[in-house]
Amino acid sequence: MNYKKLGNSGIFVSELCYGAMSFTGSKGWRHISKTNQKEADELTAIAIDNGINFIDTADIYSEGASEIMLGKALGSKRKDIILTTKFGFKVGVGVNDNGLSRKRVIEACNESLERLNTDYIDLYLIHAADFVTPMEETLSALNDLVRQGKVRYIGCSNFYGWQLVKANAIANKNGWEKIIVNQIYYSLLGREAEYEMLPASIEENVANTIWSPLHGGILSGKYLDKKNWPKDTRISEPGAHFPYDLDKGEEIIKAVIKIAKENNVSPSQVSLKYLLMKKGVTSLVIGAKNKEQLLDNLNTVNWELTKVQFDELDNLSTPKNIYPHWYYEYFRKTELEKGTH
Repeated sequence: MNYKKLGNSGIFVSELCYGAMSFTGSKGWRHISKTNQKEADELTAIAIDNGINFIDTADIYSEGASEIMLGKALGSKRKDIILTTKFGFKVGVGVNDNGLSRKRVIEACNESLERLNTDYIDLYLIHAADFVTPMEETLSALNDLVRQGKVRYIGCSNFYGWQLVKANAIANKNGWEKIIVNQIYYSLLGREAEYEMLPASIEENVANTIWSPLHGGILSGKYLDKKNWPKDTRISEPGAHFPYDLDKGEEIIKAVIKIAKENNVSPSQVSLKYLLMKKGVTSLVIGAKNKEQLLDNLNTVNWELTKVQFDELDNLSTPKNIYPHWYYEYFRKTELEKGTH
C-alpha cells in the first residue's frame, strides 16, 4: 500500500480508503448492499490487513447503521485508523435535523461519536454545502469541536471550488481550523471536477479524496451492454443517480476492458489506477459488497499503468473544454507556438 500526505496536515493516509456505506445491517440501504455485522467485521479486517489506514462513513448511511457497525468492526484497531465521518443531510423529522447550523454541527458530532463508540473523529466532513447557514457559523462550531478534542481535522464534501477557497479564507481570517480535505466525485466517466474543484484544492493545499471512482460500479465493466443491464444492482438503468453518456461511456469502458486484458487485471483496477495517477488525487474511497470485490480493488496498488495506456484513457475521457478553459488554452497554445514560454 502507498501512503500520501493528507492535505495541509502532518498525517499520511492510504491511497485507497475503505468506504463503509455498504454496512447496512437488516434495515439499512438494502439497494446498496446487504452486509451484516459478521461480514462487516471480515471486510474491515481484510482492508486493514492489506494496509488501509483510512476508513470513511457518514451519519446518513442506513440511518446510522453504518457508523454503529463500523465502530464494532474496528474494535481495538480504532487507534490505528484515520476515521472519517460526515454530517449535514437530514437525519430526523425535526425542522433542524439537517444543515450546518451550530446546533446541528454539535448534535451531529455527539451522535456520531456515540454510534462509532469512540472519543474522537479523526476527520469530520461537511457532507454537502448549506446555502442557508452562514459559513462563519459552521466553521466556528467545527473549530470549537477541534478545540474540545472531539475532532482532529475538518473537511468538506461536494463543495464548489469557490466555496472551498471562501471557507479557508474565513478560517484564516479568524484563526480557526482550516479545511484540509474535499471529498468529491471523480471518475473516467465524469471528469468535471477538473474544471474548478481540483485546481482550487491544489491551490489551497487541500487533499482530494474521491467518492464513487467507479461511477457507481459502471466502470467494473459489467454494465457495458445497455440491452442487458444487470438486475438487482445499485445502478438500475443508464443514467440512474449518475449522469451517463451511453455512447461515450461505452467507448471508454471498451478501452478499459482492453487495457485490463493487456495487464491481466480487472476493469475496476484499471479505472482506479488511472485516477491514482491524476494530479491532486490523494485517496480513492472504495466500497465492496463482498470479499472478492474488496480484494480485487486492493490489488490496484500492485501493478502499473503504462503512459501509453494512461494517455489513451485520458484522451478518450477528456471533458468538454468550457469557458474560460478554452480561452486560456488558446493563449497558452499561441505562446508555445511563438516560443515565448
